[in-house]
Amino acid sequence: MKNTIKTLSLITLLSATNAYATDGYFAHGHGVKTQGIGGVGIALPQDAIASAANPAGMGLVGNRVDFGVTWFRPQREAEIVGGNGFGADGKYDANDTENFIIPEFGYNRQINPEVTLGVSVYGNGGMNTDFKKAIPIFGSTPPRMDLAQLFIAPTATWKINESNTIGVAVNLAYQRFEIKGLQNFTVVNHAQFGTPSQSPNHVTNKGYDSSYGAGVHIGWIGQLNNAVTVGATYQSKTYMSRFDKYKGLFAENGDFDIPETYGVGIAVKATPSLTVAADVQRINYSDVDSVGNSLNNLFTGNQLGSNNGPGFAWKDVTAVKVGASYAWDEKLTLRAGYNHTTQPIRKSETLFNIIAPGVVQDHITFGATYVLPNKSELSFTYMHAFEEKVRGSGSIPSNFGGGEANLKMYQDSFGLAYGWQF
Repeated sequence: MKNTIKTLSLITLLSATNAYATDGYFAHGHGVKTQGIGGVGIALPQDAIASAANPAGMGLVGNRVDFGVTWFRPQREAEIVGGNGFGADGKYDANDTENFIIPEFGYNRQINPEVTLGVSVYGNGGMNTDFKKAIPIFGSTPPRMDLAQLFIAPTATWKINESNTIGVAVNLAYQRFEIKGLQNFTVVNHAQFGTPSQSPNHVTNKGYDSSYGAGVHIGWIGQLNNAVTVGATYQSKTYMSRFDKYKGLFAENGDFDIPETYGVGIAVKATPSLTVAADVQRINYSDVDSVGNSLNNLFTGNQLGSNNGPGFAWKDVTAVKVGASYAWDEKLTLRAGYNHTTQPIRKSETLFNIIAPGVVQDHITFGATYVLPNKSELSFTYMHAFEEKVRGSGSIPSNFGGGEANLKMYQDSFGLAYGWQF
């Protein structure tokens, strides 16, 4: 069993380059079962990936092994209008790469009636754009950006009493990044930008770079009565090592921490067969300078890569997740859900977000689990994120030729998972 865990964790690690997301650049849910119910999981643990939503959930799933894979297909497009001075007006398709595979793995063991130890391994989030032609504002070759984040979360739980369980996970994080096609930001004394970067040789086309770090995730689940369960969770900022190859792009010399999140959830067993549940999650993107700082900082003496350097100007977001799970019979469970997140991208900041257009807000999900004759479980999920547009307003400064940048995206995913109790 230990060798199996090591092998599956290694496979997940090597596949981390394909982890992408929908609530901003975070996943709408972790684990195929959770994804099928709109991402709800703070008070409704269902498998050994439960630590991703709430570490306390691992205390309620027993001895389990779960692994799965999700096919993810985002469709992203940008448009520049208004007579841009760089001659950039037109539509830009960012789907030269459009199919991604996201793996997951979980293992949990009941040490005694009060204590469990386990690990959840999952893609935390990321973003990819791969344009088919150059964007003259940015550079002379087609832009490509690829960010992926992986969490390996060893988790311990303690059942305080019959109604309350607490859990703690150490999030061991790995992220990988590459960007191409930003040659205009490497020029010294550019006619329009001045000298945009404090380290022009570390902005673009440097290949993949890796970053490592750690954070803490804590949670609680309480059963109020036989029908109602509630939960709460807090995940600290994950402090990451710098992307040295891109210290001239990201603020603070290549720093790209993973933002803190927190949330609450409730699950209600409405009937013996039907459970309805909801989560509210907050993601504090703006606390990470590389994500939250405005591109306009470039025009107030703050170069790319500096301590107050420009970023994507993302706002903090609130994700509301609701869903239902219905046990059709002893073998088949059906799920459905809805997920809405507030918009992270400002209309005035769409220019830089051409390469990071995380604009989708509304998702519907469906899923099911079937118990096989050997008592193992086969689960699937489908998610559709509806097309969302953000139209720029004052989004391209005159230094960049003026005009507006408009963003558009929709997404689909399909996941399969296999798990069993032992």
